[in-house]
Amino acid sequence: MLLLAPTALALGALTVYPGAWVLWLSLQHRIPIFGVARFAGLDNFTFLSVDARFWSAAHTTAVFTVASVALEVVLGVGAALAIHTQRRGRAVALSFLLLAWAMPAVVAAKLFEWLYHPVAGLINVALGRHALNWLGDPAIALAAVTLADVWRTMPFVAILCYARLLAIPPDLYEAAQVDGAGRLATLTRITLPLLGRILLLAVLFRTLDALRAFDIMFVLTGGGPANTTETLTVYAYRALFQTLQLGFGSALSVVVFALVMVVAWAYLRLLRAGSVAA
Repeated sequence: MLLLAPTALALGALTVYPGAWVLWLSLQHRIPIFGVARFAGLDNFTFLSVDARFWSAAHTTAVFTVASVALEVVLGVGAALAIHTQRRGRAVALSFLLLAWAMPAVVAAKLFEWLYHPVAGLINVALGRHALNWLGDPAIALAAVTLADVWRTMPFVAILCYARLLAIPPDLYEAAQVDGAGRLATLTRITLPLLGRILLLAVLFRTLDALRAFDIMFVLTGGGPANTTETLTVYAYRALFQTLQLGFGSALSVVVFALVMVVAWAYLRLLRAGSVAA
């Protein structure tokens, strides 16, 4: 206990105390610029239940999370399989793969902001007459933000899957070949089932990150156009720091925290169930 005390104190100072303070703020009407500071009970949460902007942000968060995580899993597994089957150049391929993951999110967002530029962006230059207003069109802005996030975070899934592929005994594939299994059967009967646990872990981490994603959409669109890329975290930021509604913004933060905890609990249950079955 004595050795754990410094870590416990640090965690208490950096997480428990701020978390408790945010929970307390969420139960208040607190707007410093107007001198408002009074206890509100569950008023902020009651308002969220009927707030159309909140439900729009929740829908955007859900769509962004599902789309980005699904694409990352498919592309990540594909990249891991491609690198695993290479005979030469694996180190170079891994280096390029890690480049996107190592890049700070704000830098990656600025990179895609240039790529998406309506006039001078490389993507629109390649499209020519079919150029699109990627970040200004409400119909495609969320898709553009999602693709940027997938490009940056897909290597995380790929590296985890690649590490697991290296641990699969070659004897399994040799036995499958002897039994006459083709590539598709080998993929579906051996590779993917053995990747299942690590994929679930990767999906857990990426889902939690996607639910809390802020920097990529804030830099690219700021939540626009017409709030089509405004997620719960962006909405909370605007309430807390742009309009200084500390109580309402804290309530939004508490909702995001509760959502993340519920998702984490569900995934951990799945991981435990998989361990018991194994």
